[in-house]
Amino acid sequence: MQLVLFVLYCIPITLITIEIPTWLGYTGIFVGLAGVLLGVLALLQINVKLSPFPTPVATGRLLTTGAYAVARHPIYTAILAATFGYGLFTESLFKLLLCLALLILFYFKAAYEEQLLTLKYPEYEKYKSKTGKFLPFYKKKRITS
Repeated sequence: MQLVLFVLYCIPITLITIEIPTWLGYTGIFVGLAGVLLGVLALLQINVKLSPFPTPVATGRLLTTGAYAVARHPIYTAILAATFGYGLFTESLFKLLLCLALLILFYFKAAYEEQLLTLKYPEYEKYKSKTGKFLPFYKKKRITS
């Protein structure tokens, strides 16, 4: 599904365009470039431990610094920021809807991945309480009784 969404995003389809203020379009460039930068940092940090599957790599370790201090899933965050930013810049409702579909896909993929990470790394719960899933500083409030 992820590959299909990426391919659809890359195809130059102009189904529905939206009209947005110029400043918002240029904000899209900033958001997209920030996403690319975060993605490059995360890829450099994860290095050869990168896997297309959500299962933790057997020889991997829990990363909590650098790009992984910004978001628990910085590569997903980077992809979302880049696709959203470019969608805004090009004023493409189609690309923004594909970005939304990626967000939904990454939400469920990350939830599954986090179950596996919690089993492999006992310290994952503490990391999870301090770092947002996709957005920096956005953590789900936990109700304690």
